[in-house]
Amino acid sequence: MKTSKSTPDNSAGLVLEVFWRFFLLGWVSFGGPAAHLGYFRREFVTQRAWLDEAHYVRLVALSQFLPGPGSSQVGFAIGLHRAGFWGGWAAFLGFTLPSFFLLLFVALYQPDSTNRFVVEVINSLKLMAVVVVADAVYGMARSFCRSPFTRVLALLTALWMWWFPGLLMQIAALILAGLLGALAFKLKQIVPQSELAQQKKTAQSDDAPASAFKKSAKLGMWVFAGLFVATLLPSLTGLFNSNASESLWILFGHFYQAGSWVFGGGHVVLPLLQSGLQGQVSEDVFLSGYAMAQAVPGPMFTLATYLGAMVWPQAPILGAVTATLGVFLPGLLLVLALNSVWTQSAHRPALASSMTAVNAAVVGLLLAVFVQPVWSSAVHSGLDLLWVVLGLLWLRGYHGSVLWLVGGFIVLGLLTAWLG
Repeated sequence: MKTSKSTPDNSAGLVLEVFWRFFLLGWVSFGGPAAHLGYFRREFVTQRAWLDEAHYVRLVALSQFLPGPGSSQVGFAIGLHRAGFWGGWAAFLGFTLPSFFLLLFVALYQPDSTNRFVVEVINSLKLMAVVVVADAVYGMARSFCRSPFTRVLALLTALWMWWFPGLLMQIAALILAGLLGALAFKLKQIVPQSELAQQKKTAQSDDAPASAFKKSAKLGMWVFAGLFVATLLPSLTGLFNSNASESLWILFGHFYQAGSWVFGGGHVVLPLLQSGLQGQVSEDVFLSGYAMAQAVPGPMFTLATYLGAMVWPQAPILGAVTATLGVFLPGLLLVLALNSVWTQSAHRPALASSMTAVNAAVVGLLLAVFVQPVWSSAVHSGLDLLWVVLGLLWLRGYHGSVLWLVGGFIVLGLLTAWLG
C-alpha cells in the first residue's frame, strides 16, 4: 500500500488539515479507546494513507507502554508524523474539543441522561463500536499475522489477557513478545524475511521526521519532568490536602499527577482523580460525570473537563480548561519525547524482528479488548448480532463511510426508542 510522504512541515495548510480531520472524528468516535484506534486506522492508514500499517501499529504499541490516554497519544503521534510539532497539537485539539464542549455543556446545564432516546442511541453506538473494532482487528491481523509464528503469538497474547487481565500483564505480554521476536531472529527461520524488510523500510522512511523532531523531543522530556516536579511540590511542602477549588495550580497539579501515573486508559484514571478530589465533589457528581464521559464521543479522559468545571464553579470554563490540560499533557509530552526514537527501532534486523512480534501481540491485545469489554457490553441478542454483521458488510464489503455508519446506528437507536 502506498503512503503519502510524511514531512515535519509546520505549514498552516497541513496543520489545519490535521485539525479538521481529527475534529470530524472527535464528533463520531464513540466506543472508547479500542474503537478510536479502529477509527484512526480506517481514516489515516486505509483511506488517507498518511502512514502505513507497520508504523501505525508501532505507535499503538508505544501508547501501551506510556501513561496517559492511549488513543489520544496515537492521534497526537499521527499529527506529528503528518505535520510536525504543531500537527501533533492540532490532532490533540481537534479530537478532544468535541467531547470537551459536550461535557462542559453537561457540567453547566445538567441535562437528563436517563431519557429513553438518549439511552437507546448510546446502546446503538456501542454496537457500532463493535463493528469498528472488529474491522480493525481483522485488517491488522491480515497485515501482521501472516506467518504461523505471528498468528500463534497473537492468539496466545489474547488468551494471556483473558486469563490474566490487568495493566502489568499487558506490558509483560508486549515485553515477552519482543523477546520472543529477538529469539526468532536468531533462529532465522520463524519470522519471514518479507516482514522484517517491511519493518526496516518503514523505519527508514521516517528518518527525516526523526531528525527534525530531535529538539522537540528534548523539549517534551524537559517540560514533562519540570511540570511533574512542580506539581508535586505542594505535597512536599505540606499542601497535599489543599483544595483544588482554592488554587488553579493545585487543580492543575491534581490532574497532571493523575495523568502522569495512570497506565491503561480512562477507566484506570478514576481512582486517582477520585482520591485527588476527595471532599470537593460528591460521589453522585463524580459518577454522573463518569457516565456522561462514557456516553459522549472522543477520549474518556475528558471526564476531567466535567470535574474541573464542577470543582471551580466561580469560573467553570477556566476550571474545565485547566483540568483538561492537566490530565492530557503528561502523556502527550512523553509521546513527543519518545516517538522519534521508537519509530526508528526497526532499523536493526534484530529489533525489526522484535517489533514484528510486538505488532502481532498488539493484534492479540485488541482481540482481547474486542471480546471483553467491547463485545460483551454491547451484543446481548441475535438482533444485536444482526446489526453488527450488517455494519461489517457495509465497512468491508461496500467500503462504506464511517460517517454513514454513525448516522445509521443513531437512526437505529432512535427507532428502537420510538418503537419501544
